[in-house]
Amino acid sequence: MRTSRIRTAALAAVTAALALGLTACGGADGDSKAAGGDSAAGSTQSRSAAGGDGKGGEQQANGGGDTKGGARSTTASDGTAEGASKGTTAGAQQCRGDEMLLTAVHRFAGQQGDHLLVTATNKGTKPCWVTSYPTVKLGDDGAALPHSNKDNPGGGKHLTLQPGGTAYSAVNLFDYGSKNHTAQSFALALRGADGRSGPSYSVDLKGDKPQFSWSEADVLNWSTKKPYNF
Repeated sequence: MRTSRIRTAALAAVTAALALGLTACGGADGDSKAAGGDSAAGSTQSRSAAGGDGKGGEQQANGGGDTKGGARSTTASDGTAEGASKGTTAGAQQCRGDEMLLTAVHRFAGQQGDHLLVTATNKGTKPCWVTSYPTVKLGDDGAALPHSNKDNPGGGKHLTLQPGGTAYSAVNLFDYGSKNHTAQSFALALRGADGRSGPSYSVDLKGDKPQFSWSEADVLNWSTKKPYNF
């Protein structure tokens, strides 16, 4: 009887020990799974945040692209770009008269708005720029015409002409009926960024009425659009 009781007690002790061991293992596995779940969730959140930052970085790069696009100078369909030290203007040199095709047409002769439309076309192989307004001397008159006080602002900009590109100016003619002068040609010089005039070139007028008269006259800035284009 005593031996049986001892065996029964021993079996009960072993069973209790085994139960405690299994419980401890189960708890450890549960904690491990829980910790693993937290770790996985944390990794997912980290990747998500990193992905968000990466997307933001991509948007910032795109923003840089937009800024780059904004820095491009505006180029007209005729190969003329407008801007100061931007885009193509950065590498362009000042236009030289001997590489330009300079022409003029007498418009609205004898009417209100009488003027000479001046066209300058880049015949060179590289971009070049013009600025301000051309220095113009009409006929045999040795005095350079003044800049028109009714002109639009912005004459200090560089207008970059691609090869074949064109810029326009105009000589406004005023006939007050006295002390008139008459001519069929004029001299034109390009101005530099410092306002100084370069070499002069003779420009003959084209069209049906090449002869023009004036008692006073002034000049408009270079522009990418034809003045008085109506």
